[in-house]
Amino acid sequence: MVLLSTATPDLPAAAATQDRVPLAVDLDGTVLRTDSLVESLVVLARNKPASLWRLPGWLMPGLAHFKQQLAATAMPEIGLLPHRAAVVEFLRAEKQCGRTLILATAADQRLAAAVEQDLHLFDSIFASDGTSNLSGRHKRDRLVAAFGTEGFDYLGNSSTDAPVWAAARRALLATPSRHLARRIARTAPVAILAPEGGATWRDHLRALRPLHWVKNILVVVPLAAVHRLFDGALAGHAALAFLAFCLCASGIYLINDLLDLPADRRHPHKKERMLASGRIPLAHALIMMPLLMLGAFAIAIHLSMGFAAVLLCYTTLMIAYSMRLKDIPLVDVLVLAVGYSLRIAAGSLATGVRVSAWLLMLCVFLFFSLALIKRYAELIVLDGQPGIREVRARGYRDSDKGLLVVEGIASGYLAVMVLALYTNSEIAQRLYAGHDFFWGICLLLLYWVSYLWLMATRGRIHVDPVIFALSDRGSLWAIAAMGLLTALAL
Repeated sequence: MVLLSTATPDLPAAAATQDRVPLAVDLDGTVLRTDSLVESLVVLARNKPASLWRLPGWLMPGLAHFKQQLAATAMPEIGLLPHRAAVVEFLRAEKQCGRTLILATAADQRLAAAVEQDLHLFDSIFASDGTSNLSGRHKRDRLVAAFGTEGFDYLGNSSTDAPVWAAARRALLATPSRHLARRIARTAPVAILAPEGGATWRDHLRALRPLHWVKNILVVVPLAAVHRLFDGALAGHAALAFLAFCLCASGIYLINDLLDLPADRRHPHKKERMLASGRIPLAHALIMMPLLMLGAFAIAIHLSMGFAAVLLCYTTLMIAYSMRLKDIPLVDVLVLAVGYSLRIAAGSLATGVRVSAWLLMLCVFLFFSLALIKRYAELIVLDGQPGIREVRARGYRDSDKGLLVVEGIASGYLAVMVLALYTNSEIAQRLYAGHDFFWGICLLLLYWVSYLWLMATRGRIHVDPVIFALSDRGSLWAIAAMGLLTALAL
């Protein structure tokens, strides 16, 4: 019989009053909403990338030895790992009723002990010890040797633990699939603890940050600059370039989110991201990343080798940013600004339309200013948060806020100056019959840069300024007006 329970107090009351049969509990996917092995690999890649070459050697003696060496080298911050609240609440209620709780996990015993020190829930720990990988039948044999067949209940969520449930008196399942619940119900009485929906396609789409795809419209700018937006063949090339950058950028966002897991989990807003919150399994991200990159570079090679080379430069630069450069003050924002300019250069190579140096410099100054807004906004969000002694965001400190404002506004105004100089040049007068309309764009850009910094200093911007602009009425009006004046100039 399958019991569905969304109110966790009901199950412990029923179980605890009947007997004192020990309850064995899995860790990954059950107590935690994440996989501790993948978490450790991410920590290794982030903090000790030179040690990645040692992984094959660790794996040769067996998976248990691999986990032991990994736990000794790269332990995730246990207190930041996302828990399944319903499961932890259930276990605390069982503990209060006097029930014996055993953490039975395939994770290494060093990591399992750290989890127990954080939660203070378990009476005993059964875990992998460097020789035996405590998973599946090995876990079953260990529990049967300790408590006998049907001498324990087992709470887990993975099909690999089917042999354990078969030997248990009662099977408790945390957020299982329907197929797994039916399968286990054939061998043992089943109770489903606080069923939650698994990750949906919308969750996976959110992890790709589709709102940020709007930044890739920059690949179309070279066509717009020479009045060829409605050239069918070139517009098709620009559309493919846009798609390639969307796929590539989403893959890089997943890499960035994986490497940023600890920092995101400390952040009051970023902790709700799909990977940081455990809403999407980390293994899914590891599968999606290469598929997105393969799709992006397949399109890039189809367009031209020059476009593929620029996309490769962009990818390399952004991965370096995610690994190290984001923690170097000012270098991080300069890298972001260059990344935007690379989009324009890539659009030029995809369409065969030569791009102006004026345009590239305008983008560098403008997006340098926007990147500084992003860093300034992160400091503002963290300022005053409980439990934070020293406000730090990446390589920046609270004392840097004044400097960020000065540099950001100056860079934004330099972008306006570049546009003004271009408007007054012979090139603009020759290309645009209504080039005088660009003076209006200069004024609107001056207003918009000032407006964004005003919103930032007031604490109104909590996200990427480009994303903020897409939902802010003042920004939308300014952008629409600039678009209208551009059309009139053309």
